[in-house]
Amino acid sequence: MPITDTKARIAKRKPQPYKIGDSDAMYLLVHPSGAKYWRLKYRHVGKEKVLALGVYPETTLRAARKKRDEARELLANGVDPGEHRKASKVLREGLAANTFEVVGREWYAKTAATLAESTKEKLMRRLEVDVFPLIGNRPISELVAADIIRVIERIEQRGAVDIARRMHNSMGRIFRYAVGRGLASRDPTRDIEIKDILPPADVQHHASVTDPKAVGGLLRAVNGFTGGFTTRCALRLAALVFVRPGELRHAEWTEFDFDKSEWRIPTGKMKMKEQHIVPLSSQAVGVLREIQPLTGRGRYVFPSERGGGRPMSENTVNAALRRMGYTKDEMTGHGFRSMASTLLHELGEKHAVIERQLAHGERNKVSASYNFAEYLPERRKMMQKWADYLDKLKAGAEVITLHGQAA
Repeated sequence: MPITDTKARIAKRKPQPYKIGDSDAMYLLVHPSGAKYWRLKYRHVGKEKVLALGVYPETTLRAARKKRDEARELLANGVDPGEHRKASKVLREGLAANTFEVVGREWYAKTAATLAESTKEKLMRRLEVDVFPLIGNRPISELVAADIIRVIERIEQRGAVDIARRMHNSMGRIFRYAVGRGLASRDPTRDIEIKDILPPADVQHHASVTDPKAVGGLLRAVNGFTGGFTTRCALRLAALVFVRPGELRHAEWTEFDFDKSEWRIPTGKMKMKEQHIVPLSSQAVGVLREIQPLTGRGRYVFPSERGGGRPMSENTVNAALRRMGYTKDEMTGHGFRSMASTLLHELGEKHAVIERQLAHGERNKVSASYNFAEYLPERRKMMQKWADYLDKLKAGAEVITLHGQAA
């Protein structure tokens, strides 16, 4: 039942803090001192957070609800109300409105809704750790290429070359955002030839098991995994659907249609920014049915074992593989994709069908909104054949069919 002003006014102090709930996750927090605080619990990019809405009675119930509604509107647009408040506070305190940090936070607030879930989780933290401490308080219009190089080289010095490249790209997007709003005259990142600053990218393929007999051993090891049940189900499904690890751990129950036996991953979660259809084999549906009684009432199919309404950690699957005895040079969570691609090609499946199922779709923007369903009938057949083939390998079948012939 929503709180009333009378109930808030007569709430008594207790030895321990306690909450009086209102609607839409807002509540009144009563401290042992008798102080009363309005709070809003919310979740953004998988993380549970709390937003302060004011102190009662200075902030009335009506005023607190208005702030709550404003925060929920920001969330509906993909904006973290806490981050939005930080940027607004900087402006209110009279600091330069065009510092790199203020403009960067404004850019993030406006673009976060277009980013993949896995990117949202990391981008702001990287900016806060690697970029803002060095150039965040500088007017964005005064920054030059030498300032950007200093940031890049500092990241590179700790061996994080890939992150250095990503931050160069992100800083460029912030500068171009500023240029478009008249806060800067140019983007200094374009004065930098990144290959002259950073060593060549060390292109490494994700370690993967691709020998059929070894795959059978891997599947048996997964079945015998003695860790968490949720993790074991994630490993089993990873082999069957071979999506990217971030797509797997962010899977939500609302995305699955058991009547159609398919999983529709929304655009915002996909690396290529296209909706993706994953036809589900009977074995994949079986895995989901097994875990549904455990996690089906929550948002995520594979929630964090630590709770908090978060998805499974990005390290969980790899940690499980290490526990089963597979080194990082032998198998990774991403390696299930390489495993499927290699063996499906050997099984004679069409390259175009495999690539579409791997979501390596064409980048033509006109056709991008249509090709999520491309080759769908063939993909449905292929995914069931793949699951049946894995069952044979898991059972230790000695005869492996390649291109329709006995090997």
